[in-house]
This record gives sequence, C-alpha cells and structure tokens, in this order.
Amino acid sequence: MAVQISPSILAADFARLADEAAAVPNADWLHVDVMDYHFVPNLTLGLPVVEALRKATATPLDCHLMIAEPDRWAPSYAEAGAGSVTIHAEASKAPVRTLREIRSLGARAGLALNPATAVEPYEDLLSEVDMLLLMTVEPGFGGQKFLDMVLPKVRRARALIERHGGRIWLQVDGGVDAETIGRCAEAGADVFVAGSAVYGASDPVAAIDNLRAAAIRQSA
Repeated sequence: MAVQISPSILAADFARLADEAAAVPNADWLHVDVMDYHFVPNLTLGLPVVEALRKATATPLDCHLMIAEPDRWAPSYAEAGAGSVTIHAEASKAPVRTLREIRSLGARAGLALNPATAVEPYEDLLSEVDMLLLMTVEPGFGGQKFLDMVLPKVRRARALIERHGGRIWLQVDGGVDAETIGRCAEAGADVFVAGSAVYGASDPVAAIDNLRAAAIRQSA
C-alpha cells in the first residue's frame, strides 16, 4: 500500500495559511479540520477558508467534517474544491446518500469513526467510501496523546478492507508522530494525518520525509 502524509493545518498558523500550505510541498494532502462547536467542543474554520485555500495551493485538500450536520454541509465542501470530504458516522443521519453525493461532485468520500465506535457495524458502508478514517484521539483538539487502544481496531479495519478488495484508504488521525506512525503502519493504516509533528517541527519538509520513511518501514 502507498503511504500518504496529510499535514493538519489545525497545527498551523491560521494568520498565514497560504504560507503554511506552501511550507509542505512534499505533502500528499492538506488536512483541513472543520469543527462547529456542536459535534466537538471546538470551533475552527469553514467553507470560506476552504475556498481560499483551494486557490492558494495545488496540494489537494482533505476536509474532515467534525460537525453536527454533515449531511447538510458535506456537498458544499466538495463543490468548494476539496479533493476528499470525510463525514462522521456518529453524526450522519443519511450516510449513504451523503457519501454518494460527495462522490458525484468529484471528491473522494470518507467515513470517520471516533475511538469508541466499532468498525464492524459499518462494514456494509465500505462499498460507498474511498477512505475510512479512524480517530486515534478524541476529536476536537490537536496535540493530544495517541490512543494505543485504537490499534486493534486499525487491524480489524484493514482486514475488512482487504475482504472488500483492498481499494479503500485507511487513515489515522490524532497523536501521529515519528514514534507512533510505525505502529499505525504496522497495523494497516496507509494515510497519516500529522499536525504538531509537522507544523511544530523546525523543518516541516524534513518532518514529512521522516514520517513517510518511518511508515514505509513498518507498512503491512
């Protein structure tokens, strides 16, 4: 499986987002955390910022919607130019319809699960998604400690994906750094969201290269 690194701009300087996007030219994606202070206890950014970022960078945007009404808003992020739009299983009331609409608008459709949410009940939705995101911290704030309890779920998710043909990307988000990324890769993840580990580094480009190398060494 191909390793992909998606730096999270949640850890970037919001006053200089265009510059921060340009600082990671070797990133596969830019991870954009959209939070509404309802689904999670934090408020970040929304559609206008995504639209502006789309004009400011050629790196595709990986929009992670941690919001209470993803069915209402997810298509707008695809229309705004996001390359990938991920909704939370815990928040969506009509996930099949929403995931299909995201795809119909030309974006990759993702489904996210919180740490305590089991993956098995969502196996029937795998045919509707391009990426499965497993949170490795409780969603809402950057800089949290990685939850090792999620690693068995990553392994089970990889097994389910392989059972369904292996085409779905498996993303992990939360506490991913040079020390934890290898464990995630060994468990079967192939797309890695890293915030502080990239934007908190003195050399973000080298940080991405090092994360990628560590993941490749341990890839299942």
